[in-house]
Amino acid sequence: MKLSIYIPTRILLETDVTSITATGLNGSFGLRPHHIDFVSALVPGLLAYRRTETDEEGVEEYVAVDRGILVKQGDQVRVSVRNAVADAPLEELSDVVEHRFADLGEHERKVQTAVARLEADFLRRFIDM
Repeated sequence: MKLSIYIPTRILLETDVTSITATGLNGSFGLRPHHIDFVSALVPGLLAYRRTETDEEGVEEYVAVDRGILVKQGDQVRVSVRNAVADAPLEELSDVVEHRFADLGEHERKVQTAVARLEADFLRRFIDM
């Protein structure tokens, strides 16, 4: 399979893989080359994969991914996420998911709360007219 990971500014990773493990809204899942075509919304977490050339050694590599979408179509697996970090030790990637991506989630919740308040205020004033 060909794994491609896209972030808004560039292509983060393109490589041939034999397996992928990721976390969607309904939990973790795995993909192998003959898996049916598949689409999943991703949650912040670690995406694990085994490169084709290192599969014999059983070495798994990791990418910390933020929310996004994974699409498997034929032998292509495309992952589009808002933010991702690769090429770091596993412990560091776990910290990135836990702290940086979780902080973004908290910021988004605050923004959504502020927008909801503005909408409620607008509706109240509109009704008063």
